[in-house]
Amino acid sequence: MELKLMKLKRNRPADAGANVMANVIDIFLQPGEYFVGDASYRIRTLLGSCVSITLWHPTLQIGAMSHFLLGSRGSSSEAEAELDPRYGDDVMYLMLQELERSKVPPAECQAKIFGGANMFPEQVRSEAVTVGRKNGEIARSLLQSHRIPVVSESLFGVGHRQILFDIKSGDVWSRQIAPALVEPAKNDT
Repeated sequence: MELKLMKLKRNRPADAGANVMANVIDIFLQPGEYFVGDASYRIRTLLGSCVSITLWHPTLQIGAMSHFLLGSRGSSSEAEAELDPRYGDDVMYLMLQELERSKVPPAECQAKIFGGANMFPEQVRSEAVTVGRKNGEIARSLLQSHRIPVVSESLFGVGHRQILFDIKSGDVWSRQIAPALVEPAKNDT
């Protein structure tokens, strides 16, 4: 069974973000991209307020990963447009569709969710709901509506996350890095 990088919204060859090492192909997802592949792939991304959902079938060793920017389009006129993987609800549908084409029952997959951080904590009131929090909540809701169990998550907080998904094992590593504090320049006059 051959699985490949799904057609994305920008012009890029399917292997442009790939690095082949020791019979494992590394794929790097940019914002608004997703990938569905077999055990020969590892998928990486870097998240801030964006969210990544991983789906993995343990027996078939087939997985999918997204990197979405916003939970949904919101506008009804845009909703009739072509599916866009920059949005959580659209990319979930695209990943599930591709998994089903590959004979992977989505309900037999395990899900993990990452990201949704607050990238500008000094600029947000404590009671405000950030874009990252909205994205994370939408990811949870999407998985629940498709009856896909969430086995792990690393959501919210402050700073970006480096994510690595090994489709062979189903393991996902997440490293959260707090933003550096920038002190204002001193005026030496």
